[in-house]
Amino acid sequence: MMHLWRLLPICLLTFGLVQVASAGVREQAHRMHERLTGVPPSADALQQMQDLLAAGNGRGAALIAMDNVNFYNVTLKNFAAPWTNRDRSVFVPLNDYIATVIGMIRDDVAFNTLLSADLTYVANPGVVSADPSSGNNLHYEQLEANSINLRDELTGVLQSSISGIPSTATAGVMTSRAASEAFFIAGTNRAMFRFTLLNHMCNDMEQLHDTKLPPDRIRQDVSRSPGGDSRLFLNNCIGCHSGMDPLAGAFAYYDFDPDSGALEYTPGTVQPKYFNNDLNFPQGYRTTDDSWENRWREGQNAYLGFAAGSGSGNGAKSLGLELANSEAFASCQVKKVFRTVCIRDPEDFDDRQLVAQITADFRTVFGYRMKDVFAATADYCKGL
Repeated sequence: MMHLWRLLPICLLTFGLVQVASAGVREQAHRMHERLTGVPPSADALQQMQDLLAAGNGRGAALIAMDNVNFYNVTLKNFAAPWTNRDRSVFVPLNDYIATVIGMIRDDVAFNTLLSADLTYVANPGVVSADPSSGNNLHYEQLEANSINLRDELTGVLQSSISGIPSTATAGVMTSRAASEAFFIAGTNRAMFRFTLLNHMCNDMEQLHDTKLPPDRIRQDVSRSPGGDSRLFLNNCIGCHSGMDPLAGAFAYYDFDPDSGALEYTPGTVQPKYFNNDLNFPQGYRTTDDSWENRWREGQNAYLGFAAGSGSGNGAKSLGLELANSEAFASCQVKKVFRTVCIRDPEDFDDRQLVAQITADFRTVFGYRMKDVFAATADYCKGL
């Protein structure tokens, strides 16, 4: 005869399975709201979402949740924060880069302009005492310190009107003050390219390593015989630099001045940092302008899916258009949203199929509206 205490785990397990199996529309609405905002829904919001889900309108239910201020002040702030610093940390103050991402998503601005638009978001007039500045982050720090409602109190303005650089030289968040301070400071401006690739195309240089590309645009600072062994260059260094250096030429006129705290732009004059350690290999490529060339359009990295075009240009804005209109850019945004909303990476066939479908819709049906990506993803994960 089985003891009652041995039946207890079976009963509990069975009860738990019944509870999961009977989770209905109300529980799904509750879960969707918490995944999108981090807080439980109000009674009214929960009822509206429940009714919409019952009618098969998952997008409408998600939009109700996304009207909550916490979607903007918390979820989207944490969504964008890691893209603004080299540590990829979420624990950074609000800045112009993050505010611009929040504003673009709120206003349904096509997200494939993220790396090219002359656009930044600032507080509405009179909300904080500090004006937006090209030389400090006080304006945004006050927004955060005062817990300002970012859903209602942000407005889009021309980035060039604050930074003072020409509109033709703006490149969305790449020329934001936060990105400039993190990725243009010191170095050789390769950091801006590498972190843009990592944050917005979900690939690092290791994944794109290709030793078959020609080395003719690899700069002079890269030794062709590191440590006296040319094999290291031919089997390692060339794989990254042969693709990266031709593209990073787009940033030749940019620098971040730590003294003024602002982005510096010198049209027609290549920044001296491009000639750092030029005696390492004097026969290497010497940057003369801000031209760039995308050699990943062919070969093993053609899977990145660049849109039709010449694959070359001048300056950061045209490079931003090249990168942000690729399949890899669209797929990366969807994967990041999936990770944010579903609280995990895509794992199985169904997950991967969903990511592929939303990526295709993002580029065609959604018109690059990020709220639709959040809504479709939240609808998928509401029962998981």
